[in-house]
Amino acid sequence: MTTSPKRRARIDLLLAGALVVGGLSLSGVSIAKLARDPGLQMAQATPPLQSTPGAESKPSAPKEPITTGTRPAEVKPEPARPDADAQNTGATPALPPAPAEKSAPSIK
Repeated sequence: MTTSPKRRARIDLLLAGALVVGGLSLSGVSIAKLARDPGLQMAQATPPLQSTPGAESKPSAPKEPITTGTRPAEVKPEPARPDADAQNTGATPALPPAPAEKSAPSIK
């Protein structure tokens, strides 16, 4: 025996409504209990922030370094691959050789 899609949708809607009403009623009961008992306290996950001793005499953060936004002159850029003369003298390239390109036979 199968149920029709309309009947199934109505059952799902009633179930969803019952869950919403149950959640709201549980929240209402909890809020009413908190309001009724003023001595009841909620726990705090982290303790409140406190100042460290002697914080008045210490700076709050280190000073930012002064930057000009230009590259230092004593550091010279180097190429990723040395020229042919440097490779002949024994310098190794910084990058591995590129893979060979694969090509298919030409279309006739």
